[in-house]
Parts: sequence; structure tokens; C-alpha cells
Amino acid sequence: MTLLLQAGDIFTNGFFMIAMLAVLVFTMIIPQRRRSKQQKTFMSGLAKGQRVVTASGILGIIDKVEDNIVTLNVGNKTYLQITKNAVSKELTDAIYPPKAEA
Repeated sequence: MTLLLQAGDIFTNGFFMIAMLAVLVFTMIIPQRRRSKQQKTFMSGLAKGQRVVTASGILGIIDKVEDNIVTLNVGNKTYLQITKNAVSKELTDAIYPPKAEA
């Protein structure tokens, strides 16, 4: 009798472990992949004239885009060269975040 109860407990515990893993995947891993894909698409579409914000909070207008280097005009003929990875988001998205999708 106790052997049957132990087998049932193992099945129940295994089921809950798999369920917890599925919840973890759907709540953390999949949304992170989606955000990463959106960021890569954004970085590949950088073009001259876009107003952007860097990861450190510097605001500027893209003046030139080379391979992995972006030249930002930050005002009064002041230019900064940064890597593409340092560009965080478009300025309008930074100031006015998009509404959450329902």
C-alpha cells in the first residue's frame, strides 16, 4: 500500500515540476527573446536623422551610421561616436512609451 502511495507522490511531484518549468518558460524566457529580437531589428534599422537615446541617457540625432559605429549630433556641432549596442531606443519611445498591448 505504501509503495503505491509513493509512486503516486513521485508522479504528482514530477507533474508539478514540469508545470513550474512551463510557467517559467512562458513568463520569462519567451518575452525576453521577443524583446531581444525587437532590439536587434531596431539597431539594424538605424538611419541618419533619427532621434535616439543611448543606454547612458544621452540624447542625440544620428548623423552617420557605419558598420558598428554611430555618430550622434548632441548639439552645437558636438558629435559623439558610439557603438550601435549603446543606442537604447528611439527618442519618442523613451519620452512617450508605447501603450501596453492588451
